[in-house]
Amino acid sequence: MKLHVTDLEGVEHQVDAMLNWTVMEIIRDGDVPIRAECGGSCACATCHVYVAPEWLDKLPPMESEEQDTLDGGFDVQPNSRLSCQLIMKPELDGLKVTLTTDSAG
Repeated sequence: MKLHVTDLEGVEHQVDAMLNWTVMEIIRDGDVPIRAECGGSCACATCHVYVAPEWLDKLPPMESEEQDTLDGGFDVQPNSRLSCQLIMKPELDGLKVTLTTDSAG
């Protein structure tokens, strides 16, 4: 499986995605700098990403904890998600996300 991550300079990185890993872990282990200061515990918004619009309907619904945490982020958009809350599944192969000013490492 693959994950496509666009950094703040507009460079797209294609990284190998492991089944049942979070998108945040995949980005980090794919050598794309991401802050992710809380380590994936949904306690900060430093893994905030924008999900490409064509992928939004394929993602699980956002839980209230994720929404509450995102409320503390900057430039939150309708396609904003916390990458620590997105679990890689086969149906997400090829998922495209863009780092935000919150998450850029």
